[in-house]
Amino acid sequence: MPGTPGNGWQVMASFRRDSSVTRQKLKPGTVKRIVGYARPYVRELSLFLALNTFASLIVVANPLLLKAIIDRGIVPGRQSVVIWLAVGVAALALVEAVLGLVQRWYSARVGEGLIYDLRSQVFAHVQRQPVAFFMRAQTGSLVSRLNNDVIGAQRALTTTLSSVVSNVISLVLVLVTMLILSWQVTLIALLLLPVFVLPAKWVGKRLQRVSREQMKLDAEMSSLMTERFNVAGAMLTKLYGRPSEEEENFSNRAARVRDVGVVAAMYGRVFFTALTLVAALATAMVYGVGGSLVVGDALQLGTLVALATLLTRMYGPLTALSNVHVDVMTALVSFDRVFEVLDLEPLIRDREGARRLAEARKAAPAPDDADAPETAPAAPAIEFDHVRFAYPSAEEVSLASLESIARADSAPGREVLHDVHFTARPGQLVALVGPSGAGKSTITHLVSRLYDVSGGAVRIGGVDVRDVTLESLRAEIGVVSQEAHLFHDSIRENMRYARPDATDEEIREALAAAHIGDLVDGMPEGLDTVVGDRGYRLSGGEKQRLALARLLLKAPSVVVLDEATAHLDSESEAAVQRALATALAGRTSLVIAHRLSTVREADQILVIDGGRVVERGRHEELLLRGGLYAELYRTQFARQDDGRDAAGDGVIDREAAGGPSPGGWGPGAPADQASEASR
Repeated sequence: MPGTPGNGWQVMASFRRDSSVTRQKLKPGTVKRIVGYARPYVRELSLFLALNTFASLIVVANPLLLKAIIDRGIVPGRQSVVIWLAVGVAALALVEAVLGLVQRWYSARVGEGLIYDLRSQVFAHVQRQPVAFFMRAQTGSLVSRLNNDVIGAQRALTTTLSSVVSNVISLVLVLVTMLILSWQVTLIALLLLPVFVLPAKWVGKRLQRVSREQMKLDAEMSSLMTERFNVAGAMLTKLYGRPSEEEENFSNRAARVRDVGVVAAMYGRVFFTALTLVAALATAMVYGVGGSLVVGDALQLGTLVALATLLTRMYGPLTALSNVHVDVMTALVSFDRVFEVLDLEPLIRDREGARRLAEARKAAPAPDDADAPETAPAAPAIEFDHVRFAYPSAEEVSLASLESIARADSAPGREVLHDVHFTARPGQLVALVGPSGAGKSTITHLVSRLYDVSGGAVRIGGVDVRDVTLESLRAEIGVVSQEAHLFHDSIRENMRYARPDATDEEIREALAAAHIGDLVDGMPEGLDTVVGDRGYRLSGGEKQRLALARLLLKAPSVVVLDEATAHLDSESEAAVQRALATALAGRTSLVIAHRLSTVREADQILVIDGGRVVERGRHEELLLRGGLYAELYRTQFARQDDGRDAAGDGVIDREAAGGPSPGGWGPGAPADQASEASR
């Protein structure tokens, strides 16, 4: 639009928004909650709206000043009036410029503050969700809630609100002023409005369709890049020799994005051209009709110029308000989608009145520690008291809108643990063995309260884990899974995740205890070495020892371990086993055992089958019984009993974890310590 090109693009953006949002139903109380988020910014919002109102007054003041310059200065020949009014126009332009800067500051202050509030709250809330939530939710959908929907919600209190207020005020003032100046010219200008709005809506519908297609194709292309650019995807592509095919696949997707972008750009240009053309036609008609009135002395020349100027400032607000319901609903739906996540109550949370574990243990009845090793007086017992467990249903832990595919399993989960009852006394090593899917991992998850039991109780040091705070419970428990996870950061920062206040000396002591200190010292960057995406710069054995070193730095009293040596080479396995010996010494340990060495060292072996403890005892006792354990020994453990364990290679000795630490980094080092280029 002449004089106000920015308005044209703003109106076009409004028309290209998806009108289907107006059919969505908002939850009751959504607007009330939005007001709650706006409350901390009431002062800034009030000033922001006041500035918008003042800016709308300038929209009318400028044409009226032009009218006065012509009618009171130029036509009568009053030079002083022309000069002073021209100075007034310049001053008004300066005020408008300053006003725009101040408006932008308040808009940014409110908008960015709201984004910060929502993002922080959503992130903290998602962090409190149980692990079952993350097993179902699609990561991209979660990230979208923190980015796109939060920004969409922010627009409700800045862009949309200010646009509605300023457009309404501007339109009212412009129309009233034009009607006062000349109702004939104003009527002609309004008659041309449908000529613009109807084609704009036609183009807008096609823009909405193209925009949806554009977003879909962009998402597909981004997903392809994400999968191919991570380490695992890049390795798979290279190992299968498919770079040419991948390039062609990406080129095809990028070409579709390009083609849709061209179509969207042309629709946008058609829209803007139509807006400009109608405004030009209206201006021509105003000058034609108004000029005739001026010639006939029915209208002053300055009034005609003012009307033409006001006309250019009328179509933008009119057309924007004609589609304002889409803008408002788009912003409200974004808020609603954010609230949907915030309303999902964490399934695992602190009970009211929950105490710290240390305090609760002091008040708990003293356990029977007659058989507890003297080496670990501070280690608590782990007790499973007739535990039953069924995994929660999808509705309890997740949202259908966060899952990539439609749900098919809405029914409650079946029971997977049945009357599990055992006690790991302070300082004992309890090994869990059994066939795949027997329930071993589920038992370990209940110790650190990743899930809550369906019946019975899990106790640490005589205290039900549901009666203590999650923070204090997990501070006492160290967990190392079979697939050790490392962040894309330095070794130092990965270690400090266990203890943020740890000194470099304490970190090195933990690394030495995990039999990886010499290796880290031999790396070019030492503790500053970046381990890469998910630790891919390190071998499997190195990652496991770093995870064990992180556990040692944390110094928990309880260790839960999915023993991770089954798939390592002999050199890596021996190093990890020595690190395990240090990690388990003096701690109450629950270990899913894959190695015969661990089973032989266990104070108690629990044989799990079908979610039940079917056998318990020491290695020799269980072999003599000839039950499931004896069968597992023949099928899983016997091949390990080839003299290697008997010779001491890989045996967990919790009293004396010794043996030389393997060293070296680079060519010539053992397989466990080779550089990423040789793996």
